Amino acid sequence: MLKNIQVVAFDADDTLWVNEPLFQDLEKKFCDMMEDFLPHHTVSRELLKVEIQNLPDYGYGIKSFLLSMVETAIKISAGSIKTIEINKILELGKNMLNAPVEVIDGVEDVLKAIQGKYRLVMATKGDLLDQERKLNKSGLSDYFHHIEIVSEKKEPQYEKLIRHLDIDPPHFLMIGNSIKSDILPVLNIGGHGFHVPFHTTWELEVVDKKIEHENFRQLEKITDVLNYLN
Repeated sequence: MLKNIQVVAFDADDTLWVNEPLFQDLEKKFCDMMEDFLPHHTVSRELLKVEIQNLPDYGYGIKSFLLSMVETAIKISAGSIKTIEINKILELGKNMLNAPVEVIDGVEDVLKAIQGKYRLVMATKGDLLDQERKLNKSGLSDYFHHIEIVSEKKEPQYEKLIRHLDIDPPHFLMIGNSIKSDILPVLNIGGHGFHVPFHTTWELEVVDKKIEHENFRQLEKITDVLNYLN
């Protein structure tokens, strides 16, 4: 059991609810549409390049991905893509925005078990409207003391959150599926991190690094959290 933890923060996408498989499905449909111009794997590679270039301007989320798909379509077609095809891409994005939210098994059991024992926070990055929409659709909003939606999840953002919560870093625990965004920044500022892997991870979140830190725990599933907190 961990002692002195006051705040438990949860990542949202692929920690509380399913997210990355929806993006992968959308990307596959986009590649199917573009196969007259380039093979699937080449379209995916070009799309990723555009996404990386656009991150400073668009940030993360479905709308950012949608804009990157449109830009990629124009690029790989050398401007010959038809308006009707652009409309199809936009429609795919809108369908994803309106998709139901699938809460990951065991999440609500964990939230119910530790609510009232700790202050619970949802700390995620991405588009504000989209993350608020998913939270409302998930039915989980009442469990959280505070909601934090930011454009990036690095040391400065976590330090600001911890100051807002009026605690010291050793009293803060972050739980998430991304080593890069959820774990390393928190460990670097003196907090605790629990990594709960999801079966698929966005390429830009993958970190090939073994974590050896006294404040780090590697879990197999979200309900393993209760071995340390309940």
